[in-house]
This record gives sequence, structure tokens and C-alpha cells, in this order.
Amino acid sequence: MFGSVLKSARRVIAATGLAALAASALPHGASAQSIDDILSKKKLQVGMLVDLPPFGLLDAQGKPEGYDADVAKLMGKYLGVEVEIVPVTGPNRIPYLLTSKVDVLIATFGITPERAKQVQFSIPYSTIEIQLLGPKKLEVKSLEQTVGKKIAVARASTQDTALTAAVPKGATIMRFDDDATAAQAFISGQTDLLGSNNIIGAQLDAANPDMGIERKVVLRSQYNGITVRRGSTDFLQWINTFLYFVKNNGELDAINQKWFKTPLPVMPTF
Repeated sequence: MFGSVLKSARRVIAATGLAALAASALPHGASAQSIDDILSKKKLQVGMLVDLPPFGLLDAQGKPEGYDADVAKLMGKYLGVEVEIVPVTGPNRIPYLLTSKVDVLIATFGITPERAKQVQFSIPYSTIEIQLLGPKKLEVKSLEQTVGKKIAVARASTQDTALTAAVPKGATIMRFDDDATAAQAFISGQTDLLGSNNIIGAQLDAANPDMGIERKVVLRSQYNGITVRRGSTDFLQWINTFLYFVKNNGELDAINQKWFKTPLPVMPTF
């Protein structure tokens, strides 16, 4: 499954690569979004990763699906508007939002103070564990043992931030455009280790049983928020109300059960 996701994700990334470069060069001057803006145009454009199953992936017809897609569709249902899912990558998520290519990000986007300088986050709607992964035969039980090792990671991701802050001098971080490419570099032997998460780790282990891929070090827990442009106060308030409601009526738990086969975890609020 992961191999087909890699191929599909690369096609999308190739198609959006030039647009991402152009977007990142533009000033962050997009206006704040209001709930009335969404209702008047009768469409919600959602930026979503498609290389991180089961959060986001492409189906056999090349259409986005996954946990994040189902959350987006549920938002559209409560807003009473059409939902258009726009594939994004880790590096171009914020540029796409700030240049109005999308209205909102539901893109497994970890909530951090640094990112909150550019965008605004909802209360968490999902969570993942950021990990350092490696083959069982490789003796790494602490970050100190990464000295002399090469580590693949998706550029501008939460795991990139965590690794950059934590790995000692002498470890080499190799940054790739997205999780799929970073994972492929690790699987093909270009790197010794992979900075990723528990979801990708389980999938890689299942797809490559001979490697014995395992968690080496837990870097942090990542709580993900739905993301809007700064100043979008009433839109953000609606999103938080929506999440509060679907957490309590069981709809978000049903989506979590569908994709992860486990109950929705308890998540903090702010």
C-alpha cells in the first residue's frame, strides 16, 4: 500500500512543485477569512497532505481520502457548502494558505508557537507521536547514538523541527520535500534513520518486514490543529465550536475508529 501511495504522492508533488515555489515568493498579505466569506461563495477549499496515510492519501482514482479528508467533508456538511480538497506538501502548506489558494488547512499540521506567528490554529482535532525510526539491527537507543548517522526527514515538518533542536553535532539531517520521499530515502538505504511518526512507522514496518523497522526514540507528541489565516476570528470560533460539537456527539470518534481502529484520544484544549 505504501508503495502506491509514494507513487501517487510524487505525481501530486510534481504537479504542485512550481506553484509552491511561486507561492512562497509572494508576500503574506492575504486577508483574514470570515465565516460569511465561506458561506457566500458556497465552497470550502481545504489544503491537505496526500502522502501521509491514513491521514491523507489518494484512492485508486487519484482522489484525496483519509482521516483529514473525512474531517473536511464533515466541516462542509455543517457549513452547508461544497468541499474542494487541494493537495499540499509540508513546505507549501503555509504559502498556500497565506496566498488564498486555500481557505483552511486540514493537513496534519502540528501546533507550535513558531507557526502561530504566521497562522492561527484551532483546538486539536488529531494527534500523532513524532519518532526517530530505524532498523532493528541498528543500535540506537538515544539521540547521542545518532552521531555519524544520516537521518532522513521531511523538510519544514514537525519532526524536522524536533530533530534540528535535539540531535547532537555529528549527526547529519538530510531533508526531503515530503514524508514519502524521506521514507523512500530511508528504505533504499540512503540514510540510516528516519524522522517520522508512529503512523508511517507502522506502515513501513508492515511493508518491509525484513528491515524490522522500530521506534528508536520518541521526540514528542504532536497535536494537530485546523489552520486559518491570522485575524480570522469568527471563522476560527466556528471551527472550534464545530470541533467541540463533533467530539461530543461521537462523529469525530467515528472517523478515528474508521481510519485508526481505535477510540479518539483525549486531546488538550486552549
